[in-house]
Amino acid sequence: MPLDVPPSPPAPPTLAPAAPPPPRPLPSRRAATRRTPPADSFIIDGGVPLGGTVRVSGSKNEALPALCATLLTDQPVTLENVPRIRDVDVLCAILAALGAGVEWLAEDSVRVTAARIRTTVVPEVLARRLRASVLLLGPLLARAGRVELGPPGGDVIGRRRLDTHVLALGALGASVALDETLRLSTPGLCGADIFLDEPSVTATENAVMAAVLARGRTVLRNAACEPHVAGLCRMLTRMGARIDGVGTNTLTVEGVKSLWGGTHRVGPDALEAGSFMGLAAATGGELTLEGTRPEDLRSTRVVYERLGVSFETEGDRVHVRGRQDLRIRPDLFDGMPRIDDGPWPAFPTDMMSVVITLATQCKGSILFFEKMYEGRMFFTDSLVAMGARITLCDPHRVVVTGPTPLHGAVLESPDVRAGMALVVAALCARGRSVIHHVHHVDRGYHRVDEKLRRLGARIERVSG
Repeated sequence: MPLDVPPSPPAPPTLAPAAPPPPRPLPSRRAATRRTPPADSFIIDGGVPLGGTVRVSGSKNEALPALCATLLTDQPVTLENVPRIRDVDVLCAILAALGAGVEWLAEDSVRVTAARIRTTVVPEVLARRLRASVLLLGPLLARAGRVELGPPGGDVIGRRRLDTHVLALGALGASVALDETLRLSTPGLCGADIFLDEPSVTATENAVMAAVLARGRTVLRNAACEPHVAGLCRMLTRMGARIDGVGTNTLTVEGVKSLWGGTHRVGPDALEAGSFMGLAAATGGELTLEGTRPEDLRSTRVVYERLGVSFETEGDRVHVRGRQDLRIRPDLFDGMPRIDDGPWPAFPTDMMSVVITLATQCKGSILFFEKMYEGRMFFTDSLVAMGARITLCDPHRVVVTGPTPLHGAVLESPDVRAGMALVVAALCARGRSVIHHVHHVDRGYHRVDEKLRRLGARIERVSG
């Protein structure tokens, strides 16, 4: 039976990161001072090979569902290797507003204690800042029997449907009401045999988090099996959940009455690793990444080798050699090569923007086919403005021909991954670039400007 939601105690304070001291801006130049930046911006002087060693942060895509999963128990849960990025801070603020205690024990370690859930209404102003707010549906429904969520925010990269979430939770026994707000309620969840209509990562995570406290057995078919989904399942198992098939597209969950607390270490961010490998290759630098999980980079290796980029792995280290011969490998009989994205273990959609940017520095032509989001390719207009030869065939496909020398420009970051791609472009371009709205980059990459400076990048953050 769902737990009673107790009377409202005073809400715990919302935790927010301390504001960093303002950085020292680069010397003024006409191109960089033409207008006042509307928010934090990066000023980048490109054309310098980046090199050195950098440690990969924890995975954003694992940390966010792991934080939501802390609502499934009334005992303390400690998460380690959590990237201190904007999305994490927003989600921690939501957890605090719901009644959980949130305490940062260290820069990358947070303890959440959801002993009491004060409300099951997710604050709309915070939900609109975070796409991952949708991951609260499963835990709140399982723990308290009801949840209200306004339209979640996130990157505008195309349609991002919620139907799969609602269908899965409905199959477990949730009643659904929808106007401007999504309202789910249940007298008690029951296991079911569910075939997801698409292998959605977040819908899989929501269904698993709901099923662990449902009565009986749940079989989840066509489930997403990305490494961060497996990481969430391992965390739930340590908390007392019974989940079989972790790492496959069929998950079997035997419901339990309650979960206990514990400690979970978030896995490394393969997207950050892939991004840094791409920027090293694009600038001609030699780079070593520490704290990686090389088995998560298999599809990245296939794609990078097609662009002429090779790397070696040893333990948790990845080494990218400097000044590689960037040549696009054609298909047999000189056919036009193509790079597609897809569900794991295929090449991840979130790496598309960085790899398209890298391809502008490679000799040859290649077609990129982005299948998931009809808005992700529009950032290529910025690359064209910098001198790239890119043909936008339709909202899902572009052809890149290189190599083309890029030149500095004034740009705006449209989303997390395109923002990082523009950083890569600016780093390998001649001259100075200004990238506005870098809060998008901050949502997915932990102190990326500080990491890049340690690798030799001439990058500064300025506040407008």
